[in-house]
Order: sequence, then C-alpha cells, then structure tokens
Amino acid sequence: MTNRDLAVIVVAAGRGERLKSDKPKAFVEINGRTILAHSLLPIAELENLKQLVIAAPESQVAEAIEIANQYFDDATQVTVVVGGETRQQSISNALAQVDAEIVLVHDAARAFATAELFKSVCDKVKASSQAVIPAIQIADTVKRVSDDVVLETVDRSSLRSAQTPQGFVTSDLKRAYAEATNDFTDDAALFQSLGKKVLFVPGEANAAKITTPDDLNVVLTRFNGPGRTGIGTDVHRFSSNANKKLYLGTIEWPGVPGLDGHSDGDAVSHAIVDALLSAAGLGDIGSNFGVDRPEFAGANGSVFLAETVKLLADAGYAVVNVSVQLIGNRPKVSTKRKEAEVALSAIVGAPVTLGATTTDGLGFLGNNEGVAAVASALIISAKDRLNA
Repeated sequence: MTNRDLAVIVVAAGRGERLKSDKPKAFVEINGRTILAHSLLPIAELENLKQLVIAAPESQVAEAIEIANQYFDDATQVTVVVGGETRQQSISNALAQVDAEIVLVHDAARAFATAELFKSVCDKVKASSQAVIPAIQIADTVKRVSDDVVLETVDRSSLRSAQTPQGFVTSDLKRAYAEATNDFTDDAALFQSLGKKVLFVPGEANAAKITTPDDLNVVLTRFNGPGRTGIGTDVHRFSSNANKKLYLGTIEWPGVPGLDGHSDGDAVSHAIVDALLSAAGLGDIGSNFGVDRPEFAGANGSVFLAETVKLLADAGYAVVNVSVQLIGNRPKVSTKRKEAEVALSAIVGAPVTLGATTTDGLGFLGNNEGVAAVASALIISAKDRLNA
C-alpha cells in the first residue's frame, strides 16, 4: 500500500485583475474547465497524496469544493480555506491544515504543470530532506537597467526562473512561516531569508504562469494549435409580407421589412452558423438544419447558433471569435450594432463583431431587394489535457 505522506497546497485566491476577467483568476474557464480544475488534474495522479488544501476567495469556497470533489476520492483529505490579502497569508492559512510529512505549494495559475514535475520535486525533497523548487533556464539576454538606461548585460548562465510546485519538509516550512517577518513572492525566498538551503530540479515550459490575456493566448496556442478558420455566407430577399418582422443577429430591427426564408431569414446568424460548421468540418446549415426539418420552420437565429455551438463542443471545438459583415442598403447597422454583438457573443460564447457595407447601388443588394451576410470564424480544438 502506498505511503500517503504528501500534502499539496494550491493557491487559488488571486483576484485576477491583470487577466482582465470578471471572475477570480483560478475560476476563469479554459475550454470548458476552470484554471483551478486544470491545475488539479496532475495532482490527482499522485499516488502518495494524503491532503489537498486549496486557498480560495471567500466567494468561491463552495465552487472550489465542488471542483475538487470531481477529481479526488475519500483517500485524499480535501480542505478549502479562505485566502488572505497576500499570497503569503493565503499559504499560511492553508499550511495550518497540513499534517503530512511533505508539502508542495503550487500556484493554480500554473495550471498545466505535469504530474511528472510534482513527482520530481517530491522525490528530491524525500531524498535530500531539503527545500526543492522547479527552475527553468532563461532564454532571453538579461539587462540591468536604471530608469530608461541600460547599465549592463547580466550573465544569465547562473540565473533561473522559479516555478511551482515548491516542496518542503512540512515541519521546516511551518517553522519558517512562524519566524517570517517580511512578505515574499514565493516560499523559497521566505525559506532562504532565514538562512535555509534550497535545491532545484529542472522546470518545464508547461508550468508557465497565466497572469495576463497574452499568457492565456500562449497557453491556448501551445495546447490547441493555431486553430481552424471557416467562412459562411447567406442571402435573403425582403418579404412581401408586411407583417413579417426583420431579425438579424437574433434581434428585431423595427421599421424594415422582414426577410423570406424557411426560418426567420436571419442572414447574419445563418452566415455565422455556416462559418462555424465550415471551420469544424461539420457540413453546413442546410445539411444540419435543412428545410426538411419542420421543427426549424420560423425559428429564430438563436436556435441555430445554440445548436451549432453544441455540435462544435461535441466534436471537441471551442470558438475563439467570429466576425460578420452585413451587405445591403438597410437596415442601418450602427443603430443596433452593439445590441446585436452582445446577443450573438452570449450565444456563441466568444466575441462576435458585426460590420456593414453596401454595393454602391449595384445588383439586387443595391436595389434594396434583400441583404447578404459574410462571416468568418476561428475555432480551436480542445485536445490533450485541455479536453480531458
């Protein structure tokens, strides 16, 4: 039977202001799973895990418990504590709950560190009885500066970027926290401030920290690839039925005739559907929602969009963004552009932008006979551990 001698503290109490999210950072979703959930996946693989302690914002404690319970059984003691005003305070709150022999402290923002990295740190702590951190070589040339002046080039051969998880003999880390008088950015710095020795093992690129939207884009590109694009078009004529309402981008546009079609004639929504299906290689609007489907007769564009997003999710894709352009003399898009973008973005689950142009009086569009729409979409494949 495995000797369960390990506790892992996951720090998930950050507000995520630099990520520009309306949620605390650890609770932002990547491909349908929170950053916290991604960070727990490799921890769940550790056979000697006795305790998991998560430091979370008070408002997210219940959610953190719910997330953790998806990945850990009764063999692991799961505790969620309320985080403090600083990272160090959050860890102090969590450390008070730890009674395992060894403890690893990990930032949830390093959500894609592998189980192998956790095991490497833990094994070295056991073998040496010393503090151990993962550290990665610095690729860029390093400069020492003052204001806007470059003073010198620093020899980077002896420099490393520190990562997490950082491992300690639990009793040693508890003593260090009890004696600490200053606030530090990581536990190794706190430990060394008291004259303690810290070793390191090689870190990994996967353990990069997610702090800004650019960091998030790097992670998505690394795991999902550059993405797939699709184009969709749709054309509808204005209806002779004076009672038919105009719907574009799922919302009503008063004062303009409606559009003919099996459904509500929403050329904007239909073009987006075709763009998304094209990007995913899932056919087109006709093959998925054809006129032989009576349940879609007169349906609002939101119905087709919601069904399409579900088809993409079932196929393992997530939408990054959509751009659509309406072509015609009317309606005037500027009057309801924002409303349409908000409605479309909410259904698609990604930013949707709406533009407009005319044909300079040429053709059926220039003659006010109808409207056309052209859409482009970018999707990513939710693969590897991002879709596990």
